[in-house]
Amino acid sequence: MNKPRKPMDALIDAVRQAARQEQFLEVISAEDARARFHKHLDLAPLGPQSVALAASLGRVLTRDIAAAVDAPPFDRASVDGFALRAADSIGAADHAPRRLPLNAEVIACGHAPAIEVAPGTATAIATGGVVPRGADAIVMVEHTELIEEAGRPAIELRRALAPGQFIAYAGSDIARGETLLRRGVRIGSREIGMLAACGLAAVDVVQQPKVAVLSTGDELVPPGEPLRPAGVYDSNGAILAAAIAEAGGEAVPFGAFPDDEAALEKAVRQALQQCDMVVLSGGTSKGAGDLSHRIVSKLGAPGVLVHGVALKPGKPLCLAVIDGKPVAVLPGFPTSAIFTFHAFVAPVIRARAGLPPEAAETIEARVPVRIASEMGRKEFVLVALVGGEDGTVAFPTGKGSGAVTSFSQADGFLEIDALATALDAGAAARVTLIGSAARPPDLVIMGSHDIALDVVVGALAERGFSARTIAVGSMGGVAAAGRGECDIAPVHLIDPDSGEYNKHLLSPGLSLLPGWRRMQGVIYRAGDKRFAGRKAKAAIAAALADPACLMVNRNAGSGTRVLVDRLLSGTRPPGYANQPKSHNAVAAAIAQGRADWGVAIEPVAKLYGLGFLMVAPEHYDFLLVESRRERPAVQAFLAALKDENVRQRIRTLGMQPAEQQ
Repeated sequence: MNKPRKPMDALIDAVRQAARQEQFLEVISAEDARARFHKHLDLAPLGPQSVALAASLGRVLTRDIAAAVDAPPFDRASVDGFALRAADSIGAADHAPRRLPLNAEVIACGHAPAIEVAPGTATAIATGGVVPRGADAIVMVEHTELIEEAGRPAIELRRALAPGQFIAYAGSDIARGETLLRRGVRIGSREIGMLAACGLAAVDVVQQPKVAVLSTGDELVPPGEPLRPAGVYDSNGAILAAAIAEAGGEAVPFGAFPDDEAALEKAVRQALQQCDMVVLSGGTSKGAGDLSHRIVSKLGAPGVLVHGVALKPGKPLCLAVIDGKPVAVLPGFPTSAIFTFHAFVAPVIRARAGLPPEAAETIEARVPVRIASEMGRKEFVLVALVGGEDGTVAFPTGKGSGAVTSFSQADGFLEIDALATALDAGAAARVTLIGSAARPPDLVIMGSHDIALDVVVGALAERGFSARTIAVGSMGGVAAAGRGECDIAPVHLIDPDSGEYNKHLLSPGLSLLPGWRRMQGVIYRAGDKRFAGRKAKAAIAAALADPACLMVNRNAGSGTRVLVDRLLSGTRPPGYANQPKSHNAVAAAIAQGRADWGVAIEPVAKLYGLGFLMVAPEHYDFLLVESRRERPAVQAFLAALKDENVRQRIRTLGMQPAEQQ
């Protein structure tokens, strides 16, 4: 007689299943993939049709759009692997592997974690999964070995990890309160993707082939609906539908589907009956819950032709032909999806619509920083273009394939050869422009971002000046200003010796413009007795005395990190190694219970409904490249800082404008 299985046994089996890898069928070059795909396609134009498009496509915005939520809305894994504490990997090597037992949980997309990652343990996690409390790094499943230890699954780790490795922090793509689009913008596919990613629900069309669009994943929430815990808005469905329209096709949205094989197969079969082509996003990688490529493989002849292309981003791409109809399964992350769409899908749509191939426009530019690359895959790097002292500079945007704004805010992309491990700083590169070539901005601002900066940039727009803001942090702004790659560099760095802000950053050719003061303080969840009703110093002491009190830090080099280290006086409390790069990410970690306290500015605490204990005012100022002071856009920026209407709007955000000289 068989004994009934216990729930814990089933959970352990799920952990083992998630830890195993399902390899791609065959990773081939982009050229071979395209040739295989086209060999089985009819690329002759279809007859003309008349259809309607999304109402906002091609329309002009009448007001500024600010993000109501963060994207991603939580710290999430960038790879399939295991969530753990980076400190547990110290010293790991091939000759000295670290063994970590696996917790009885598998964190899949769309499911909130229930178990804290304690020291010496790890939890299986899928790409896009919520990083659990206690974890501060993700190790790729390829870099581990599944073993059994005392009858339970465990992993052997053979390399050390850095805190934050393979984690996309909350708000690293879009920060709540950030201005996304300004009035007067004509909406295209990229703009629609940005709006969808923030949950905002949104035109005549030309004759096009019908292309079905399906999104997959338990985590997806339709724009316009409340964002549930561990959920993300379905931006891929919206951005791909718009991209299809730009390419000359008629998008037929089928919506977002959970990771249910039967339901998804039924939808794909229906799409093949109704449309000329099918495009799915998600479910083509190696993690638990990736179903799309398996479904497509059994729908008809000749079936899957390509599964795995030597590209970054875009390796998991799956291309198939089912009874003469093309099917593309794109990676789930937005940048990967849109890159592979334009490379492999858009040319087919244009051909079937009778449109000529789209000609790419390129320019030469200099890369100011070293860009590391993975050997074996051709890598595409999105860049923003700015004018430097010795020509055009291509600055990597650096938001990652999970960032919906990466494609929309980039001017173009450059390629790194599959045999190269890096593109060195100062190297010349050919940049392929995205969309029509826009004129250079009137003002380039590089450094630390702040929501009050959007007020100043908006005032410039009202005066007819365009501004490009690139968030690279205070130290990145100092470096860019020193290299002459920007006009203005926002900074907020304290001098550890004098306690003064920003004056120590001055060097020949730079001057300091006073900006505004924003209050830094300890933030915590309302009602936490370790903090409520105390002064900041006493609250920090109470937190340090409680081993279960988990902090969330800031990244090294940030002004807030310098302040945090001064407050801690050399101590390293639990959570110290968790180092997101923004105030929003700190607040999101605390609001969602993955940490208990941190240091951030007061306006962010209010945005997330958190308690705030004042520590000290922080000076958010601007380094000005003196050789550019007399430019009209720079003079307009200086005038905006003195404008009383602008200053009052900054005050309403909780900042105190400084007196202007």
